Amino acid sequence: MRRVRVRLSGRVQGVFFRASCAERADDLGLGGWIRNVPGGGVEAVFEGTESAVAQMVSWCREGPPLARVDRIDVVDEAPAGEAGFHIS
Repeated sequence: MRRVRVRLSGRVQGVFFRASCAERADDLGLGGWIRNVPGGGVEAVFEGTESAVAQMVSWCREGPPLARVDRIDVVDEAPAGEAGFHIS
């Protein structure tokens, strides 16, 4: 199991980033959450298999069609047993 915290900046609010991300995370069977942060960024936690987490991080580099990701920071964390994925 792997858990990462991802912080994204660019045009990531108001472009269905959170909803699209939650749908993709559910499809991959990931646990965690995603939320908007002050200043226009997005923060998310993904927890699951190494492969699924890697696929989700890769997806975040592009995001949905209307998004523009200027920066992505990925930090590994200790798994916490997240179950299900939700939008905060």
